[in-house]
Amino acid sequence: MDETVVVALAGNPNVGKSTVFNHLTHLHQHTGNWPGKTVATARGTFTYGGRGFLLVDLPGTYSLFASSVEEEIARDYLRSGAADVTLVVVDATCLERNLNLLLQVMEIAHPVVLCVNLMDEARKKGIQVDLDALREDLGIPVVGCSAGRGDGMETLQQVLLETAADPPPRPKEPVRYPAMEALTEDAWQDVRVAALMDRAEELARRAVRSPADAHQRDRRLDRLLTSKATGIPAMLVLLAAVLWLTIAGANLPSQLLSDGLMGLQEPLRRLLAFLPVSLQSALVDGVYRTLAWVVSVMLPPMAIFFPLFTLLEDAGYLPRVAFNLDHHFRKAGAHGRQSLTMCMGFGCNACGVMGCRIIDSPRERLIAILTNNFVPCNGRFPTLIALITMFFTLGSGVYGQLSAALLLLAAIVLAVMMTLWMSRLLSCTVLKGVPSSFSLELPPYRRPQIRQVLLRSVLDRTLFVLARAVMIAAPAGLLIWLMGNIMIGETSLLNGCAGALDPLGRLMGLDGFILLAFLLGLPANEIVIPVLLMGYLSSGSLTDYAGLTELRTLLVQHGWTWVTALCAMLFSLFHFPCGTTCLTIYRETKSIKWTLLAILLPTLVGMGLCIGVHLVSLLL
Repeated sequence: MDETVVVALAGNPNVGKSTVFNHLTHLHQHTGNWPGKTVATARGTFTYGGRGFLLVDLPGTYSLFASSVEEEIARDYLRSGAADVTLVVVDATCLERNLNLLLQVMEIAHPVVLCVNLMDEARKKGIQVDLDALREDLGIPVVGCSAGRGDGMETLQQVLLETAADPPPRPKEPVRYPAMEALTEDAWQDVRVAALMDRAEELARRAVRSPADAHQRDRRLDRLLTSKATGIPAMLVLLAAVLWLTIAGANLPSQLLSDGLMGLQEPLRRLLAFLPVSLQSALVDGVYRTLAWVVSVMLPPMAIFFPLFTLLEDAGYLPRVAFNLDHHFRKAGAHGRQSLTMCMGFGCNACGVMGCRIIDSPRERLIAILTNNFVPCNGRFPTLIALITMFFTLGSGVYGQLSAALLLLAAIVLAVMMTLWMSRLLSCTVLKGVPSSFSLELPPYRRPQIRQVLLRSVLDRTLFVLARAVMIAAPAGLLIWLMGNIMIGETSLLNGCAGALDPLGRLMGLDGFILLAFLLGLPANEIVIPVLLMGYLSSGSLTDYAGLTELRTLLVQHGWTWVTALCAMLFSLFHFPCGTTCLTIYRETKSIKWTLLAILLPTLVGMGLCIGVHLVSLLL
């Protein structure tokens, strides 16, 4: 009784497996990668009935036939016998489709417990699931629950405890197959799949009673959100709404956070009074001020964008985005799932690159990694929003916010089109190949679990990305301070570097200080504007500004026009990835060559567009 019970958690994607995991472990969990694999795993612990449990969350998969890395990991772990109990989670609203995986698990693992999740949603749709019939036909423990509400979770823990202490007899062969001798090796796979589907259909027919209109609401929504006529427009409207909420909601919190953090500079300086003045300035005006800028500018938009993005994901909409864009990515020689990793890139390109693990094909995964930086991450939004607001918006208040959101949406559409074009270029040149097929499930629409959404978006995404940005921004702040304060003759190193970059900057419709700001913004894109101001004002440290009106006046005084602003927006859209993303690309590809290509591709595109816009403006 003192030994820890190892429970393997298996199931299809979108069945609420993560909700079951989070409810049982109460966030007492850690994440990592499977040995030798770039697929994330989560492990958590909980105690019940005086016994400890270790819950191992296997990758979500539709089968164990090992056509992907996720399926291979799940199959090998179950075969290893490392788990004392295997818990399979299925969706009560589409039980037949989920039972296919259960039957495969029962063939290689024992004992198995079945968790029929989302019983509340099934009841809302008039779907009745006979748990006793399933228990009798399968010969394994069966528990019905609604993990999002916590219903049935106490019973599930009790069943896991009893199963671990006294495993039931192994059930009879769950699926009957024809004689192997009568089949060729090539035909065996098809026959096995057919037998599994027939058995799953038989089990569902006995255990499920479903009205004819059970999925009518989902079909009506899909006619709007996935049709050829309205799918893409609806997607753009939803994206515009998310962007508007992010823009409108982040302004005040960002300003308050900036005021609070910047107000701590003098107390911190007094606290470091025992240090030499130059070292005080380096730590306060360099390191701390840079960190304060990154946190105040980056945290509020992420705290809005990531929960909204996770709400769409939890509601079941993101697979519809992949469905809408699959045709376009296939025409570009890429994978349909790249649309999902591209969407993740809007929050953070580093997360988008890591998300490319869901693409099985190494060639298509590499295309997705190399092109992920073509969509603007959350860190580039402040610069884009500031430039749009100062030089291109119409009106003020709500109208100004709406026009800014629409112009930002236009920039994003351009970024998506460039992603498709570059994917096509790569698939026709250095990464030639035929697009692979994949199964894309359109899960039922669900009411998002607000608590879980907030936990996942804040802990797993917002704070994770912020922590990585802060780690890189701290040394960058010291470097910026040094460049602003080290003098070469009568000119600071910062001004000297800007002068060297000025000819290239002028060719691109910019200037040397703008290019240097982007270069010094390598650790975090959020510091581009303050670095630019530091150069223009020769202040020797990062500089804040009172408002966009004052900033526009300052920029105009230094020669900015609407052409300069447009070129700055284009280069903000298309330039080298931030330091965190570069590091992530190297970790995912294990290749300096591909990392350098991921840096060069967007940079060359951005330079080419800026030069083109500048030359056209001169001709006009």
